[in-house]
Amino acid sequence: MKGEQEVKKPNLWGRLLRGFAALAAAAAIWIPSLHFFFTRPVGEFRRAGGLSPKAEQLAARHLQLWTEPELKERELGRMRVSNAEWDFMGRTFLVWSLAEMGLRNPAAKQDYLKVMDQIIDETLRLERERGMYFFLMPYAKAGPYVVQPARSLFLDSEIAMMLASRRLLEEKLEYRPLLKERVDLMVAQMQRGPVLAAESYPDECWMFDNTAALAAMRMEDFLDGTDHSVFIHQWVVMAKRKLTDPTTGMLVSSFTVDGESLEGPEGSSIWMVAHFLRLADETFAQDQYQRAKTQLSREMAGFAWSREWPQSWRGGVNVDSGPVIPVFDISPGASGMAFIGAGSFGDDDYLTALAATLDFSGFPSRRAGRLKYCASNQVGDAALLYAAVLGPLWDRIEKAKP
Repeated sequence: MKGEQEVKKPNLWGRLLRGFAALAAAAAIWIPSLHFFFTRPVGEFRRAGGLSPKAEQLAARHLQLWTEPELKERELGRMRVSNAEWDFMGRTFLVWSLAEMGLRNPAAKQDYLKVMDQIIDETLRLERERGMYFFLMPYAKAGPYVVQPARSLFLDSEIAMMLASRRLLEEKLEYRPLLKERVDLMVAQMQRGPVLAAESYPDECWMFDNTAALAAMRMEDFLDGTDHSVFIHQWVVMAKRKLTDPTTGMLVSSFTVDGESLEGPEGSSIWMVAHFLRLADETFAQDQYQRAKTQLSREMAGFAWSREWPQSWRGGVNVDSGPVIPVFDISPGASGMAFIGAGSFGDDDYLTALAATLDFSGFPSRRAGRLKYCASNQVGDAALLYAAVLGPLWDRIEKAKP
């Protein structure tokens, strides 16, 4: 018996080794080929003119949310349990998207305008009745704002962009004084800070929101003939000098009113920041996008994603980054924003590889011509829709620059 066991052991190990070798060979063949099942032409996600198939399907899902009250309340309620900001940002990304879609698909413009007005009016009503804290995370009440009276640039900048986007698609005179009031308040708040930046939370300024404010100013200049060019230029000069990470050259994501960095460069911020900066300073925007691409973008076997942090700095996981997947450092939040960066700067190769990753790991669900990603939520899908349609609105403003 002992002799038989000794003979069988080498055979067992041999079979195991052969099995592992076969698995390794299969992995070597199939993993590099896997992306072929998910890679589609960039036109499936985003097109130069008109709407891509995915844009139409994503939009159909969001339009359904705003025409079926029970579905909307359920979806927004689910997000507010995690983060009240997501409720607000889902609204803003959708309004911005509908403005772009109206320029791409004029036949449906009136339908889009109706939903845009519904979202804007409801958002303004909730802010008026519930106060600014309704759309902020609980820690907004943890301490006093440095600049008084307290305002959140997170709300002001995105509401201003919603109002301006709606007016850019089709003028609505009732929104003109509302836009002027928002922009004037933002400029006043930002000028009161030593680094020309305003708070979103107590003594917490976010680059995302401050660059969105600059974009809103440029949109008002285009619409109403105002001129914020001097302030915008001063802001860009200041940011290059005081709000840039010395190692990577990327703008930091958050800082105090005095300009002390709180969080270094982050993927969940910088891709959108670069997009906003296109209206403020195209050269600086291109610089920030290329730095983000170098530091944060990653690709393997035809799949692409974004890291949340560069190699030189690492922060903590939060609601913006999402749960970072170890080893590969894949950040869902940063990867979602990377779609907007790639779309804004015409980086079709990166966009195609990002879309392959999304279809592989985002668990797309299609029903009755509507698309949602089960691994995402309403605000994540709204950001993807914006990435799929952005372009015409920004182009109109940029062409009008002196």
